[in-house]
Amino acid sequence: DQMLYYLPLTGSTFKKVYYDQNKRRAISQFVPAEDLVVPYAATDLRSAERISHVLRMTANELRKLQVAGVYRDVELSPDSEDADTDTIRASGDELQGIRPNYNDDIHTILECHVDLDLEGFEDMNAMGAPTGIGLPYIVTIDEGSGEVLSVVRNWREEDALKQKRDYFVHFRFLPGFGFYGFGLLHTIGGLSQAATSILRQLIDAG
Repeated sequence: DQMLYYLPLTGSTFKKVYYDQNKRRAISQFVPAEDLVVPYAATDLRSAERISHVLRMTANELRKLQVAGVYRDVELSPDSEDADTDTIRASGDELQGIRPNYNDDIHTILECHVDLDLEGFEDMNAMGAPTGIGLPYIVTIDEGSGEVLSVVRNWREEDALKQKRDYFVHFRFLPGFGFYGFGLLHTIGGLSQAATSILRQLIDAG
């Protein structure tokens, strides 16, 4: 329901389908467009060389994942108070009449779906020589400290082609010119600018 509310306004929303280690079940999570970062030239999720999901979790949630062995057990510091003041999120909070509560220790986690050619784990050809081809991995980083929390293989072990596993689904309200779709804010804003331009021309023409 939350995704369907956002979609007409922003033009693009995402769903992330994965297995949650804490809840011990499959999850279908709504991801707003501002929390999914792709390269400028990307045309779709499948061909994007990098997909970065911005996660925010409390220190307790993060600690559970560390104890479960999902993330490295390293010392981390919470984000500073102004770490989450981007314009889009601040506007959404203002519409809802809420403000961030900095009493909780919030960590910003960057989950990067990338292709890497890691030393010791290279892709090999039929002759057993490295090909130099980057393979799909999920690299998770704590933004505040810069610590790498995990590096996980992102292809099925039995897949000889080592194809990237897809976690995200992209929903568009209207097709756009690039990766993201158009929403009502884009179309109404464009019409308002066009009407203003025409009105100015009529006034100038006298």
